[in-house]
Amino acid sequence: MSSQTRLDVSPAGAVGNPAARMGLPSLRTHLPALGPRFRNATATIALAILLAQSVQAAAAGEPKLASTSNQHPRKVIVGTAMQAFWVEYPGLEKRLEELGAIVDRMSEESKKKYGRDLDLAVLPETAVTGEATGNAVDSAVPLEGPLKDAFARKAREHHCYIVVPTYLLETQRKKISSNVGILIGRSGEVVGIYRKLHLAVPAGSDSMEGGSTPGKEVPVFTCDFGKLGIQICFDMEYDYGWDELARKGAELVAWPTQSPQTAQPAFRAMRHRYYVVSSTWRNNASIFEPTGRIAAQIKPPVEVLVDEIDLSYALVPWSRELKNGEALREKYGDKVGFHYYEDEDRGIFWSNDPSVTVGQMIRSIGVTEEEEEFLRIDKLFQKAGVPGS
Repeated sequence: MSSQTRLDVSPAGAVGNPAARMGLPSLRTHLPALGPRFRNATATIALAILLAQSVQAAAAGEPKLASTSNQHPRKVIVGTAMQAFWVEYPGLEKRLEELGAIVDRMSEESKKKYGRDLDLAVLPETAVTGEATGNAVDSAVPLEGPLKDAFARKAREHHCYIVVPTYLLETQRKKISSNVGILIGRSGEVVGIYRKLHLAVPAGSDSMEGGSTPGKEVPVFTCDFGKLGIQICFDMEYDYGWDELARKGAELVAWPTQSPQTAQPAFRAMRHRYYVVSSTWRNNASIFEPTGRIAAQIKPPVEVLVDEIDLSYALVPWSRELKNGEALREKYGDKVGFHYYEDEDRGIFWSNDPSVTVGQMIRSIGVTEEEEEFLRIDKLFQKAGVPGS
């Protein structure tokens, strides 16, 4: 992630709009061109809408949005891939070699781009086994043995975490298999396993992915860079797992999937203020910011994406003092990085200086984060007797 702002490449850009997020018309679409002297009022209305949603979410028992701006920079280099597995299965040994080569490419790209190895590699859904054909147990592989050994070696080689998606043979005796994401640690240890809750059900069928067993838990894994969650493909259609990850403090969610969709993961990222990383079979693989925008994306024929994100960041609304982020650049130069979206009246900011937090930078120019504005405005609403405040 460079310190330069990027052009917005998200096909789901409207997801970042607070009005659209609530199912309301866009402020920019329906407000006339009022001129500069009404700009503050427009920004205040946008903040009020965000505040209203925040209050409604709290009343509904949804997790609160927490800022990480007062933590020192936490750079995380993430590698992800777009690779189709609608091919004849080559056997476990050959498939493990193919996947190991993908992680090698991520590592090579990370060193070339950032001068160090990656921190996290995310592979696509069921990359180890491919799709279940017939009974999922027949396609599933056990954790112990070649699967674990291959990725433990690769994790140690590149000193990175790896999310390994597969049909996992839980027990041969009871014929139980799960669609899982296995998190391998930097030293080759198994950090934990997420079992897909919402298994795909073919049209007109009652079978869940060839008789797979759905998971029951939504764990959050503590990594040395922060807290990681996993959701898999069809989980995207259901709120529960995403809400649970937010409640448990996830900062980054790996989403191995066959689906290339972008609007829903962008919404999940914005709603819960965590990064979402898709690793897919087709069309694109993407990294979604907590703004709801796409920070990085690949499309065919590119197959591997490596990008750096910072888990210590600030979301800042428009203000005259901010100058679309340029006020921070004037003061801090390359020590600050950001993506500012003028069409959303907000941006995401991070520090590139280990000795200064982005929160300190923001406050030094007299601007505040969204959370602080929410609290301030909410007090005014409460005093005025605004319903729901």
